[in-house]
Amino acid sequence: MSGTHSGLHDPHGLFDAGLPLDRAPHEALVTAVLAWNDPDLAPSDYEQIALQLTGHARAVAADVRRHAAALPKSDGRGALAEVVLREADGRLSAPLEGTARCVQNRARLVRALYTRLDRLTARSTG
Repeated sequence: MSGTHSGLHDPHGLFDAGLPLDRAPHEALVTAVLAWNDPDLAPSDYEQIALQLTGHARAVAADVRRHAAALPKSDGRGALAEVVLREADGRLSAPLEGTARCVQNRARLVRALYTRLDRLTARSTG
């Protein structure tokens, strides 16, 4: 995919419809990818894994955006979510590469987005 951008075909807008995330398999994939020491995969295999993680990162980011928008303006979690979302947008706009480094960067992004989502959905104390 070097030098190309890909998009998700979603003519009915279901991508941002708040469908439940299929979290467990993606977290398992993130864990596996981040545990790699020196994988020897074909570039096309790296690209497929990166595509999977990219699509899921976009779905989690949409969920983070939705939860952050529902918070009162005085809730600092919304501001922190915006910082994470800006970084995610920048990282997701980078072209995919058929490398382990690219896949691991996408895995780190999914993990960061889930961390932010968990903080947004946790009951506030105090």
